[in-house]
Amino acid sequence: MPSTPSKPCVAGRLTSDSASLLLDLSVRQIQRLLSRYKDGGGPALIHRARGKESNYQLKPGLQTYATELVRQNYRDFGPTLAAEALPERHEIQLSRETLRKWMIEAGLWTSRKQRRVFHQPRLRRKRLGELIQIDGSEHRWFEDRGEPCLPCWSSSTMLQAV
Repeated sequence: MPSTPSKPCVAGRLTSDSASLLLDLSVRQIQRLLSRYKDGGGPALIHRARGKESNYQLKPGLQTYATELVRQNYRDFGPTLAAEALPERHEIQLSRETLRKWMIEAGLWTSRKQRRVFHQPRLRRKRLGELIQIDGSEHRWFEDRGEPCLPCWSSSTMLQAV
């Protein structure tokens, strides 16, 4: 089994300076880790906040309360506008991104990509000559260099390859 840098440091074969270079940590951090290792062994190196609840955790029930408020009062609002209205009117401070995530879960918001409407493609005409396209403009696009683009038409018979 290969030796980890902590074992040679504890045994005195590796200095704190060389261990800090090896692990890309400061010398002070290496000394702190060594003292914790000597006191409690390997498990003492695990982060002490592991398994504990976050300090930034939101209150339970806030998500359902906020989404119900949005559903009842701000159904046509986007997440940004709703996040601005909630603290003003209901004294609930939430980030725009948290509210957006909750609104998507509740089905109150879809992303712009999901809202895209696809147009049905034009079906081909059964007979030649059924499709007539008209185009033109009364504006003088060519300024004084030529005539205005008056309406002109084309038929599907004109598009046929000869």
